[in-house]
Amino acid sequence: MNRRAFISSVLSTLLVSYQSRLSAIEQLLKPNKTGYVSDPVFLQHHISPDHPETPRRVQYIQDALQSSAIWQDLVQINLKAEIGDWLKTAHTNEHIASIRKNTPVSHKVAVAGVRACLAAVDEVASQRIDNAFCASRPPGHHALNTGKEEGFCYYNNVAIATRYVQQHYGLKKVLIIDWDYHHGNATEAMFYDDPDVLYFSTHDLYAYPGTGDPAKRGRGKGLGYNINVHLPCGTDDQSIIDIYNSILLPAANQFKPDMIFISAGFDSREHDLLGCLDITDAGFAAMTRIVMQIANTHCDGRIVSLLEGGYNLKGIASAVVAHITTLLGKS
Repeated sequence: MNRRAFISSVLSTLLVSYQSRLSAIEQLLKPNKTGYVSDPVFLQHHISPDHPETPRRVQYIQDALQSSAIWQDLVQINLKAEIGDWLKTAHTNEHIASIRKNTPVSHKVAVAGVRACLAAVDEVASQRIDNAFCASRPPGHHALNTGKEEGFCYYNNVAIATRYVQQHYGLKKVLIIDWDYHHGNATEAMFYDDPDVLYFSTHDLYAYPGTGDPAKRGRGKGLGYNINVHLPCGTDDQSIIDIYNSILLPAANQFKPDMIFISAGFDSREHDLLGCLDITDAGFAAMTRIVMQIANTHCDGRIVSLLEGGYNLKGIASAVVAHITTLLGKS
């Protein structure tokens, strides 16, 4: 190769590298299309008049979002009209029949929660939007197959959504990140031997339901795909961010997910009625950025975040606004 050709080759390589980096920077700076799904049906269910899992949880979230600067940026998503037999991918006929018979209103609202989550999956998996948040209730990550409510939960939204995105969209490898104060025992149980689902949970081991021992790492082919991290009372932003960076990030990078779900429980926020952690809105924003980093690296940014716990009404609303602002790429 003569000198002119060599210089031309070097310049061409540098130009391609520059264009590639410029494209990556533009992608980072490009605002996300973030979906939001909720519905008045979520106001209909209440276990008892003074129960902390109150309809006011989603009302406070809705009010906070509508009065915020980000409301106009959100893509509004309607509930999925029909969900067919997808409920049965996580729950037995007996469980569903018992819930329907004994608590018909709760059944209706919990099914609507599944409809909300699958509608969000449709939009994200088809890449019409980048990510989404489901302001749905009741929560789901404690819902086993006992035929009754467990830990305020009836149907496991994130488990059903996982099977849906795997079977309907062919997105095989799913990462579930659960930052609720309480361990998602049902989610863990449903994927405990499944190597296609990496379940990562930070929680207080000694709170309800008393599960989530870090020694429980999965079974059979699923060994190593279940990660539990105990958070003692007083855990603050820096502590949980360090855990996300040192434990979640390398595990997720090795797993290389095709889709990410967040079991977004905000009872891990400071001043919650049922929790004792000290995570602030800034902490949730930082955690969200780490999850987005994983999603941008491995699965074209695909994240669906599903509301779980959170019982300080002003606190949950403020944290959700911070979380969604980050999903939009504005934080």
